[in-house]
Amino acid sequence: MAADSIINWSLLSLSAPGWGGVLLQGFLHSIQIAVGGYALGLLLGVGGAFGKLYGGPVTRDLLECYTTIVRAVPELVLILLLYYAGTDLLNQLLGAVGFGTVDISGLMAGIFVIGVVQGAYSTEVLRGAIKAVPAGQIEAARAYGMSPGKVLRRVTLPAMLPYAIPGLANLWLIATKDTALLAVVGFSELTLVTRQAAGATKAYLLFFCAAGALYLALTLVSNVFIGALERHARRGFVEQR
Repeated sequence: MAADSIINWSLLSLSAPGWGGVLLQGFLHSIQIAVGGYALGLLLGVGGAFGKLYGGPVTRDLLECYTTIVRAVPELVLILLLYYAGTDLLNQLLGAVGFGTVDISGLMAGIFVIGVVQGAYSTEVLRGAIKAVPAGQIEAARAYGMSPGKVLRRVTLPAMLPYAIPGLANLWLIATKDTALLAVVGFSELTLVTRQAAGATKAYLLFFCAAGALYLALTLVSNVFIGALERHARRGFVEQR
């Protein structure tokens, strides 16, 4: 009873004057950015991994610079750089070719920023997973006369998944947390709206615990799907010793 008298639970109601609806909307924005950024990063990672493994010297050197710089610079600095300098550079390029400036939405900018960061890490995760595939499997597929595309589709990708999923799963969880960094550029995701709600009501403990519970729920649900995906990918998989 004492705790109930101290904590005003009505502040979490979905309708005004509660802030629950605002928190859920910010949570939805965080999920949208995480999904979009993770998908973009995965695409960049696939291209980067194959470029590093099978590309020419120039391609490999450029990708090495990309992954090294992104992994070396703190993510907050990258977000500030890409969000402000990147959008300004885009508008300058558009102006140079005769187009007017464009107003880039915070959602798209956030997805791009998270995607660029995720892409560098995905590149290394997928490169390591591809290299972990036993060479004998690929050689056997080629001996059967499979085309390079069929070898990739029928042998390399299925064989690399058990090695790639743990690292990619960690990157997904990192992406859900990295969305909080976008609060510094004013994007209305969960962390920013939580800070606004706490500042307006002075109920800091209540709102930040609620935000933490939402992040935890997302992680727990993600772990269920990741576990099922990993079990499916490892069917018939024999651990190499």
